[in-house]
Parts: sequence; structure tokens; C-alpha cells
Amino acid sequence: MTAAPTTGTLGPDSDLDRVFALAQQLRADSIRASTAAGSGHPTSSLSAADLMAVLMTRHLRYDWADPDQPDNDHLIFSKGHASPLLYAMFKAAGVVRDEELTTSYRRFGHRLQGHPTPVLPWVDVATGSLGQGIAYGVGIALAGRDLERRPYRVWVLCGDSETAEGSVWEALDRAGHHRLANFVAVVDVNRLGQSGPTELEWDTDAYARRAEAFGCRALVVDGHDLAEIDRALTVAADGTAPTVVVARTVKGRGVPEVADREGWHGKPLPEEMADRAVAGLGGVRHLTVEGPRPPAGRPAGPLPGSGGAGPVELPRYEVGDEVATRVAFGAALAALGARPEVVALDAEVGNSTHSEEFRKAYPERFFQTYIAEQQMIADAVGMAVRGFRPYASTFAAFLTRAHDFIRMAAVSRVPLALCGTHSGVEIGADGPSQMGVEDLAMMRAVLGSTVLYPSDATSAAALTAAMADLDGITYLRATRGAYPVLYAAGEEFPVGGSKTLRHSAEDRVTLVGAGVTLHACLAAADELAGEGVRARVVDLYSVKPVDAGTLVRAARETGALVVAEDHHPEGGIGEAVLSALAPSGDRPAFAHLAVTGLPGSGGTEELLDAAGLSPAHIARAARALLAR
Repeated sequence: MTAAPTTGTLGPDSDLDRVFALAQQLRADSIRASTAAGSGHPTSSLSAADLMAVLMTRHLRYDWADPDQPDNDHLIFSKGHASPLLYAMFKAAGVVRDEELTTSYRRFGHRLQGHPTPVLPWVDVATGSLGQGIAYGVGIALAGRDLERRPYRVWVLCGDSETAEGSVWEALDRAGHHRLANFVAVVDVNRLGQSGPTELEWDTDAYARRAEAFGCRALVVDGHDLAEIDRALTVAADGTAPTVVVARTVKGRGVPEVADREGWHGKPLPEEMADRAVAGLGGVRHLTVEGPRPPAGRPAGPLPGSGGAGPVELPRYEVGDEVATRVAFGAALAALGARPEVVALDAEVGNSTHSEEFRKAYPERFFQTYIAEQQMIADAVGMAVRGFRPYASTFAAFLTRAHDFIRMAAVSRVPLALCGTHSGVEIGADGPSQMGVEDLAMMRAVLGSTVLYPSDATSAAALTAAMADLDGITYLRATRGAYPVLYAAGEEFPVGGSKTLRHSAEDRVTLVGAGVTLHACLAAADELAGEGVRARVVDLYSVKPVDAGTLVRAARETGALVVAEDHHPEGGIGEAVLSALAPSGDRPAFAHLAVTGLPGSGGTEELLDAAGLSPAHIARAARALLAR
């Protein structure tokens, strides 16, 4: 090759000598950033530098000055630990200064974090939990093709180690099933993981066979042959099939002291070695890239189902009618379809969650993810990134499988509405594998989450609608069985509030419930009233944020609280109540009834009684407190 340039601008027609110089710059800058920080993953960045140099110069259609341009392509680093490479690309694009790259990476209070997050306007989603970025890419590609009807493409850089994650194959299965021709995954097969060789090492044919088995086109390339990479990316972008580019690379490529050597994962090069490496790569360069731009003058099609959108008219229920909250969720979700930004996703249980009501009304905005809860959440995140309001639903128990995706969605700061149905032992004969008795704790622990637990159809419909306008992750817990409607149509349920259903100046104990246990609390209050004991009853429909004011007042006025929840005692309503009371200094007599043993199959009433959550158990706990 001719003498490598150190400055200048590369465009889509730049010759491969200049692209090679850019790749060397990306390598050198990855080393400089991580060595200056004293941490990071330079060797994982070096292996993919040639791939990314070709991509950003010739194929990534992106207006770096306008990251919100709706037709920009999307680049996701599923191997988020290769952030030095991504940030070096941002420097080459002219949006991050060299000084920032070499002084702010991985420093407290700065935006170039150890793994990419959307604090950077060119980053769609937070990555770093391996196996997730590729799944988000599928969601964004679905949004682009089926919702926005935009021509953008989604490019995902994956590591070979992360292909051991099942979520990678869920994603490729979805890409193949949907024939997402706007989706390209580039797998950096550099053979070495964190603690040794990867499962398949350099068996690129095995990677290709697996990708093809899921309905994707596979292209095997030498990941350091720029011409071969360019040809493969040209084919991948032809708009005919979802594509996986399987690139054989060398970890630490360009630095002989660490290339293809174990023990260098996640370790910066020491300063003297880094200086030698940068010099061997041609020194510090300041090349900039003006790659292809997004297509101009192509308006997007109308949002599916947006024609004739009208006001949201929530379902109405008569007090006393018996309706399951999951039924009300489905009806309210269908009503929310009048808002064109609302989309619904389900994991093949739509006839149980009742999300099928949305599918019937707005099939173009309903996405069936089958039994793939991780991909369901990833699809929802991808759609939220593009400005949609996704509602994703399945059994509460099965959302636990996708908890890491939910956790990372909170890091990405996207709005996401989740509904878990069939919660608690209340579901009956199906037994413990189907009983969500951990979900409140799981969802309360998510950063910035809102957790809602309606007790009747009216509150379920109102809270389902409220979720469409909340930030962050919102979770609605729904019950399988039908219970009496307690509230008249039009009743308001502010997030962070509660409802006091029984109240008098003579109250001696407060019974706190939500969902099925609220009905048990009402029955227990009737039993106590027959004995001359007045009991206050609080519907704690907002578990997070919780109505501390009402709880503190009840504690002071009655002096005794019984909390009953169809959930494990750890992390649920009881702990929410105690946390709310703690700052006030009030120490009422307190009883906490929850699912402490392993339930089995049985009838609803049998199981609730066995768990100590029947009206008789609640009344007994109240008597015990009053007898102290």
C-alpha cells in the first residue's frame, strides 16, 4: 500500500488504502483511550477495526450532524465492551474530539462510559450485557420496516463469545421469520473470549450454518481483507434478506505483542507497550469520515392503523359485575390503539393476557414474538427507541426470564409498558411453575420503575391507559380470576395514590391489600365488623411509588396494620409499606401475610387459604395485633 495519510477526509469513494489508514487510526485511538483510562477492552476493539472502517466509510448512511434524522441507519455495538472502537469511530466522524477520547473515557461524570449508553446522541440503546444488542437491532429493524416505513438499515456488531447466549438465536429466529432485509449482523469471530478460546473458535462455517438455520443469509469473510469486507457489506445491504456477516478476525490485530494471545481480554496496554503499538500502527492520525448520507426526499408512509384515529374511550364496567383485571387490560389496550404510537407485543399467550383484543382491532401494530420473552422485550425496546409506545404482555412468571432486558431497558431510559398476568397462587391448578410470586420485587428493583396492581376492572383500565404517558419502565400486575368491580366508571387512579374503601373515626386496624387480597381484606373487614371491630381497608393499587401519606395517617390513626399480598414476602407490598412508614418514625403493630411456602396445584380458594391469605386468616391476624 502507498504511504498512509494522517489527515484528510474520507468519503464513500475513498480507495482502500485510505480506508486501511482509517482502520489503523481506529486501532491506535482505541489503544490510546483505554491506556489513558487504565481500563477497557482494546484487543476486542482491534479485531473489528477493519470491519468498522469499511462500514462507516462506504455503507453506513448517517448524518452525523443530525443524529435525529429519521432515515439515518442505526449502528449497535452488541459487543458493548468494544466501546473504545465505537468512540474512536465517533472521533473519526468529527463528533467527539480527540481530547475527550483520551481524557474522558471511563471517567466519572463523563459521557464516554465503559459501555455505550444513549447519553450519547449517536447511541440508540445501552449495551454491555452480552447477547442483547442484536436483539434490539431486530426490534429497531421491525419498527423501521413495519411501523415507520423508513428506508434505514440496522447494522449490529456482535462478538463471537456472546453467541453462546440464547437471546442471540431468538433474535436471528425473529429476523429470519420476519424476513428483515434491513437487518445486518456482523459477527467478529476473533476466537478468544474473556478466559480462553470461545466455543467454536474460528469455525466460521459452523456460525454460518447456524445463522442459515434460522432463516438468515450468511456471508463468511476474512475480517481483515478490506475488499472482501466491502463486497460482503454491499451484498448485505441489497435489501433482499436478513444477513449475518461472519468475519474471521484476530483479537489484538495490528499489535504483535498481544495479537491472538490469551490473557489480554479487558486489559489496557501498559504505557510503553501502547506507545510502541501506536507507533507500529502509523502513529496518531486525525482522519475524518464523511460517509454515505441517508436517502433524501423519500417521505415515510403513514403509520399503520393511524387513519381515523380518535379519542381513547376506555371500557366501562358496572359496580358488582365480576371481571378479571386481565380482561380489562386487554379491552383498555385495544381502546388505546386509537393512539397511533401505541403498539402491542405478546409472547403467544394473547388469549390469556387478552392482548388479542388489540390484535383484532390493530393487526398492523400487533407483534407476536411467540415463546421468546427476551426478544419480546428487545422488540419493545427497539420500537420505543423509534418513538413508539410499546405494551408487552405475558404471564408474570415468565417476565422473570427477561429481567436482564428489562434492567437494561431502564439504563437505556426508554418508556416501556409491561403487563404480567396470572400472578400469585390465585391462578389455581396450574401450580408453582406458572405462579408469578416474585414479580413485584423484580419490578420494584428496576431503576425508575412504576409498579401498579389494580384490584378491579375499572382501576385496571384506568391504569393501563395511564401507562401510555409514563416515563421509564411501567409494570401492571393482573389477576387471572374474575372479581367484583369496586369502582364506578370514570373513577380516577393517580399514580402514587391509593383508595381507602372502609374508613371511620373508630377504626382500630388497617387492612392493606391489592389485587385479589383487597377483596379478601374487604371480606375480613366485614367479619371483624360483625364482632364490633372497625377496620380501615386500603387499596394500594400503586405499589411504586407508594402512597406514604395515606399509610402514615392510617398507622397513626389505627395503630395497627395488616398487609396481605399474593407474593413472596421479600420485596413486595409489605416491604413497600414498611419503607413508606420508616421516615415518619411511626411503629404501628404490624402483620405481614404473604406466600412463604411452596404452593402446589389446587383451587383458588384452597391455595389462598393455604398461603394464609383468606379473609379468615386476615381477620385472625388483625385480632392478634389488637390483643397485644
